[in-house]
Amino acid sequence: MRTSVLAIACAISVAGCTPALVDPVAVSQAPANARSAEDARIADLLSRMSVERKVAQLIQPQINSFTAADMERYRFGSYLNGGNGGPYGDEFAPASEWLRLADEMYDASVKPMTNGEPVIPTMWGTDAVHGHTNIIGATIFPHNIGLGATHDPDVVRRIGAATAVEIEVTGIDWNFSPTVAVAQDDRWGRTYESYSEDPQLVARMGAALIEGLQGDPASGDFLGAGHVIATAKHFFGDGGTENGIDQGDVNGDIEALKAVHAVPYPAAIDAGVEAVMASFNSINGRKMHGNKELLTGLLRGEMGFDGLVVGDWNGHGQIEGCTVSDCPQAILAGLDVYMVPDDWKPLLENLVAQVNDGTIPMARLDEAVGRVLRAKMRAGLLGDHAARPSDRPNAGDMRLLGSPEHRAVAREAVAKSQVILKNSGVLPLKPNARILVAGSGADSVAQAAGGWTLTWQGGRELTSEYFPGATSIYAGIASEAAATGGEARLSADGSFTGEAPDVAVVVFGEEPYAEFSGDRKTLAFTDEEGLDILLRLKAQGIPTVAVFLSGRPMWVNRELNAADAFVASWLPGSEGQGVSDVLFGKREATGRLSFSWPKDCAGGPLAGTDRVLFPLGYGLSLGERSTLTQLDETCAFLSGDAGAQWYADGRLASGITASAGGVELANLRGTAAGVSARGVDRNRQEDAREITFAPGSSLTIAQEGEGSGDYVIAYTITRRPSAPVTVTVGDTTLDITAQLEHSELKGWREMVLTEQCLPGLGNALTIASQGPLTLGIASVARQDIPEGTACSF
Repeated sequence: MRTSVLAIACAISVAGCTPALVDPVAVSQAPANARSAEDARIADLLSRMSVERKVAQLIQPQINSFTAADMERYRFGSYLNGGNGGPYGDEFAPASEWLRLADEMYDASVKPMTNGEPVIPTMWGTDAVHGHTNIIGATIFPHNIGLGATHDPDVVRRIGAATAVEIEVTGIDWNFSPTVAVAQDDRWGRTYESYSEDPQLVARMGAALIEGLQGDPASGDFLGAGHVIATAKHFFGDGGTENGIDQGDVNGDIEALKAVHAVPYPAAIDAGVEAVMASFNSINGRKMHGNKELLTGLLRGEMGFDGLVVGDWNGHGQIEGCTVSDCPQAILAGLDVYMVPDDWKPLLENLVAQVNDGTIPMARLDEAVGRVLRAKMRAGLLGDHAARPSDRPNAGDMRLLGSPEHRAVAREAVAKSQVILKNSGVLPLKPNARILVAGSGADSVAQAAGGWTLTWQGGRELTSEYFPGATSIYAGIASEAAATGGEARLSADGSFTGEAPDVAVVVFGEEPYAEFSGDRKTLAFTDEEGLDILLRLKAQGIPTVAVFLSGRPMWVNRELNAADAFVASWLPGSEGQGVSDVLFGKREATGRLSFSWPKDCAGGPLAGTDRVLFPLGYGLSLGERSTLTQLDETCAFLSGDAGAQWYADGRLASGITASAGGVELANLRGTAAGVSARGVDRNRQEDAREITFAPGSSLTIAQEGEGSGDYVIAYTITRRPSAPVTVTVGDTTLDITAQLEHSELKGWREMVLTEQCLPGLGNALTIASQGPLTLGIASVARQDIPEGTACSF
């Protein structure tokens, strides 16, 4: 049972004391008294814990990699479910199974210790980033980019409170949210997790969500019933990576970087956030998980954060000199909890050995463990009032999952997030109208919800059966049309028979994605489904409203030109009626951009440039008419010219050779001079190659005669290089070791090599590795890419 800080102080200082017995005269001194009581209790616990049990408090494995027996044996301080993880191996398990697992792990963690050591309950962390969306039936709120467009901290605070209650239903203690990244390059695959490009707006919204999740730190309900631990992430700079590459590099003057990317954290700390998650990215070449100057000096020294710092998924393994199972550097830099999904056992053993041999000072270990214990005390997990998950407030009350009250908050947030970019007068929709609703996104809650929805990446394969109680955008329109005396017909492709509709609403946009899978090379929206429908309907004289689903602003000049009205709907989630509320004028259109909207398709940071079509804060009310003129539809990335394919579909093109050490590898197969190439399946049988390099070997792919264009390579890497890797084109050699490290385990990616990093591109491409390396290659092409495009990986 969660209790307030006052109750915690009472519980850990006086046996048998209850919150009702707290002296009202002492209430004003409660924070100091609570901290003193925490310190005393922590010191007592630490004095009775072995090194092994202390280290276990810092280990956070995922539920798919350990059992309750492991929990009883090792006593992990916390654990998590990954984006595709679910209880007992079922990511679509009902809420009751999540609660059953929470009880099972809790019970294992509190069994008496045979040697008399203190029992420390475990806690469960989850990514409930837009509602408790790992759970079927939960309310799916808009992603942060949509919430930023509301400019309304109050609705965000209420979303946090509703999310906390739904998390409590399943017995989970800790939410890895909010993301307070200040996204600067919208090509980044996590842009939708950012509230805004404006750090001040991010600070306000992030603090509001924290207050909703945890409660007001100045009140008696802080981390009490209806509240869970919140996490501000990812500290820091995750929204500023070069070229928008997830987990990439952030470079520049540190004070200038802090002036943007560190701004949300003092607000989060003032809101009482109990946890901060370290970021994957590097700052000026140094990975954040190992950056003591920033994790300890900035976050704790300058900002005064006293909570715990948790790592991201194996993020410690990206520190130079570390592996996921051996990394004392992280705790020495200021990390308190290692998120180590699978390799928890060797990491635990290594950390114990490193404490015993003095590599990790005991004082640093005690400091980190103390922070974990303090968070548990404040959350009511330690003390006389602690209870197993199913005995806590709200646990098991399935009526609270997707409750009408929570869905009403979500619907309000959806309506407030809709940004009208264009309106020639077709909005609001008229009563008694015959409405055609078209587009693949119209009746798809999965597409409207985006990533981090039931599965990590989300996806259209999640049919309506996975979303009981949800309302698609089409369903919302149909309901409102009927209520106003009209009718709505659904036609995914926009075709119709019989009498023409009075107006058409076309719902289209990005496919769901998460993190690095969403990284893009440009901001061009290339899927022409919506455009084709809009143009066909326009040719028939039917007024159209475009409803664009996306996790970022994108170049949609063609669609803006074709539509009579255009609404940026973002990723609204499960309450499609919020969209129809604005389309029909039931709610005023108050949404305003929290990100600049691009004029061209190239990508890159937009704020403060002349490449902005609609600025931060733009948005039309329903009474306003657009003055938008015909937009330029030119985009070099839409040329459709695939360029010269050197290698594709398992074959080298005519005139292209592959060799190692001067020995030809016919059709990029075979072994020579330390390079081995074999066929592997990507989309079909042996349509790609797995290239294995021995130390000091190199592979050259070359074109006979003259060629032109930049290089575009589809590649994958499953294990980071252990020694430098270079690519040479013409007379220029580029070290790509760090870029390949960022690409580890991220599936198939695109390497774009242009004049920006390899001036004087030639007709031969050589990849060389000083250490062992395995690289997958699916295609190599030369392609004319717009001048000035940066190299990317």
